[in-house]
Amino acid sequence: MFDGFWDNVFRYPRYLITILLGLLLNIFAPLAPLFKRPVTLIAISSLFVGIIVFVSLTLRAMLGFSTI
Repeated sequence: MFDGFWDNVFRYPRYLITILLGLLLNIFAPLAPLFKRPVTLIAISSLFVGIIVFVSLTLRAMLGFSTI
């Protein structure tokens, strides 16, 4: 009954990684042509950094961690 139980359990992390990589590739593939021009590269990079800083500061305030 439980012949291949642990084999199946150890397959799930590989499946999760495969799903996440496929999701990331499908999200960022349409954005790849935008990175060829320096102006859009700077704009997208600064937008990405701004979002990360905003989320980080918001979570710090919500969780009551010390400010910078």
